[in-house]
Amino acid sequence: MKIGIIGAGNIGGNLTRRLTALGHEVSVANSRGPQTLTALAEETGAKPVSASEAAKGAQVVVVTVPLKAVPDLPTGFLDGAAEGVAVIDTGNYYPQRDGRIAAIEDGLTESRWTERQIGHPVIKAFNGTYAQDILDRGRPQGTPDRQALPVAGDDPAAKQAVRDLIDELGFDTVDGGGLDDSWRQQPGTPVYGNRGDAEAITKGLAEASPERAAEFRA
Repeated sequence: MKIGIIGAGNIGGNLTRRLTALGHEVSVANSRGPQTLTALAEETGAKPVSASEAAKGAQVVVVTVPLKAVPDLPTGFLDGAAEGVAVIDTGNYYPQRDGRIAAIEDGLTESRWTERQIGHPVIKAFNGTYAQDILDRGRPQGTPDRQALPVAGDDPAAKQAVRDLIDELGFDTVDGGGLDDSWRQQPGTPVYGNRGDAEAITKGLAEASPERAAEFRA
């Protein structure tokens, strides 16, 4: 599968490592240019590209940049993606880093905000996952206590594509509902950073409060 990854930080870098190891054709971009991704490319075999090229022909695109950087993504960066491309948003709103985003403070879910910025539906996943776990904690399907990740989004086909990819990475998934329900997996909720199995994640989603924790408000 052709996969584009925009953002080569902890999550983006480790997804590049695992997805190339699984045989996927990965293009990776960051804000500083492909010349700064030489080491990652040599390590993984991924193709370093500009952000405007990362989605070209891709069936899955991962947007894993700080929220404050989302509006700066190149206009039309998804135009060359495969038809029906699934766009994964791994982002979280941290006001101390991102500044105050009024719409999110007023109750818009973080991924809905990102969706509006890029003009394409997104699937929220990996936002509460420790980056190192992507490398270390994947297990074969059916393994007892296999770690599960919540996945939220409005497009059933795209959501299933993302869930299948996460399964391939070695994790179970739990349907987190539509994007307007994705507050249940935002920072400060019971599933954020939760390494539990599918039962634990299902319980955590159900117990989440829509009230944003004080430390995650501007």
